[in-house]
Amino acid sequence: PLAWSAVVAPLLDDEGRTAAVVLSAHDTTAQLTARQRLTLLNEASVRIGSTLDIDRTAQELADVAVPALADFVTVDLLPAVHDGGEPRPGPPGGHVLLRRVACRSVFAGCPEAVLEPGQVAAYPEFSPAAECLKAERAMRNRVTDPAVARWADEAPERAAMIRRFGLHSTMAVPLRARGTTLGVATFSRHRRPEPFEQDDLLLAEEMTARAAVCVDNARRYTHERHTALALQRSLLPRTLPPSAAVEVASSYRPADSRSGVGGDWFDVIRLSGARVALVVGDVVGHGVRASAAMGRLRTAVRTLADVDLAPDELLTHLDDLINHLSDETESGTGGTDSAETAGVTNAQIGATCLYAVYDPVSRRCSLARAGHPPPVLVTPDGTATLLDLPGGPPLGLGSLPFETVELELPEGSLLALYTDGLIESRERDVDRAIDTLRFTLAQPAASLDGLCQAVLAKLLPGHPTDDIALLLARTRGLDTGRVATWELPDDPAVVARARREAAERLAAWGFEESAFTMEVVVGELVTNAIRHATPPIRLRLIHDRALICEVSDGSATAPHLRRARAFDESGRGLLLVAQLTESWGTRQTATGKTIWAELAAPAL
Repeated sequence: PLAWSAVVAPLLDDEGRTAAVVLSAHDTTAQLTARQRLTLLNEASVRIGSTLDIDRTAQELADVAVPALADFVTVDLLPAVHDGGEPRPGPPGGHVLLRRVACRSVFAGCPEAVLEPGQVAAYPEFSPAAECLKAERAMRNRVTDPAVARWADEAPERAAMIRRFGLHSTMAVPLRARGTTLGVATFSRHRRPEPFEQDDLLLAEEMTARAAVCVDNARRYTHERHTALALQRSLLPRTLPPSAAVEVASSYRPADSRSGVGGDWFDVIRLSGARVALVVGDVVGHGVRASAAMGRLRTAVRTLADVDLAPDELLTHLDDLINHLSDETESGTGGTDSAETAGVTNAQIGATCLYAVYDPVSRRCSLARAGHPPPVLVTPDGTATLLDLPGGPPLGLGSLPFETVELELPEGSLLALYTDGLIESRERDVDRAIDTLRFTLAQPAASLDGLCQAVLAKLLPGHPTDDIALLLARTRGLDTGRVATWELPDDPAVVARARREAAERLAAWGFEESAFTMEVVVGELVTNAIRHATPPIRLRLIHDRALICEVSDGSATAPHLRRARAFDESGRGLLLVAQLTESWGTRQTATGKTIWAELAAPAL
């Protein structure tokens, strides 16, 4: 459009009367157009790149350009770029594969679009998109009849669209950032009669250059997110081990793509004596660093669980480990994290954790938490309660001690362990979310997996800003017929009776072929307890997925496996036990220690 400025002034005679009128007119079209372009460029710098999402960034470029610059805009990227990978240029000649990621039209519904966002198409080498990518420069073209005829031979639907809407002028601008070509933006006019000018091409290049940098940032972030997510999923348990102690179900949901993958994890760990440990934790921050820290902590928890530490002691050792990891990171080479990994700094690693141990024989559960949300307990009568556990400090602070709480759970109770992403969100109050969680968990469900999905359906935010880990465990009790216990006097003569009664119990369970091995194990462990420990001495056999032998005494001194020399008269007992059994170990108790050994149960 043309723009003029006019000044009208009267000419007065000697007596002050108007003798004439002067009209001065100036063509200000160029100045107006320049101001409009500067305004559009400023708007593009503000609106483009508001997020680290590739599709949204491309759409923001199209939204800014229509209708201020063009009537129809498309943004196509190389397929690898859209997936977060490195751009892979095609062969020098031939078709170019591009994925449509955004389009915008002056008409509602974008009727000119031949491709929908997400679709991949091959662009012929004569197309503006392929030509500008090959030349690596912006190109301005008039749509001529010969060009439309070539499209009719190659892609009839495109030729039909060009004729239908009367496209007459196009600009194809490559998206280039940091020396790399990412894709192409195509600007077209059909409603506006004037063709694109050189100044329009320069403006399109400026806008596209801004968008290209933002798309490349989003691509790098997408690559980082995919890497972190793959690492996270590889470090989480793929399947939960079956257990006679609990029936379990779990679910993990990563954060929204705009927030990055966090460091949430869960685990179910088999322990000695048919017990099971339930773990849920959360590393502060997002990105690869948080996922890597999560993997190290999960491995540490499994290692400490094998030592059969009480929950509060395990968290104390885990707290020390995090402090050591933080010191190592701080003393390293350092460096600046990217925006997506900056949640975990070089100086400090923080985490929360909830650790619970359930014993199906006594039906008692010991729990301790380090700054983690408390679990929900649903009893068989349907009462859902948020357990009042001492909070404890988050891991990595190294300040206050942790405290274990022990509860007796009715058989069939449900424990729900979760991370804070499930209840903390901008969309709802935390107390209301907890009430919703308790109400949902108390509802009947066909399975624990179905209950997991019901909880997520009720509480999962539309755009979660944090990872969510949910672990449900329904407790079971071990039948008394599968547990045998004997209180033994501090007398070496009792060893033969203990061996005989153990063999009789295995025969009653149908494992006569394992009776001799169990007799040897019982004899060695009971003899060691009588010789080297203090009363009370108790023998317990458990028929679980394995045959478990436990000998408890009143001494806190743990035995050590050693190799006896050729002429030693003792020192071979534990070595013999280790060779005859699948595994063995010792754990501390409130009154002393327990030495246990497991034999594989033959199939009945």
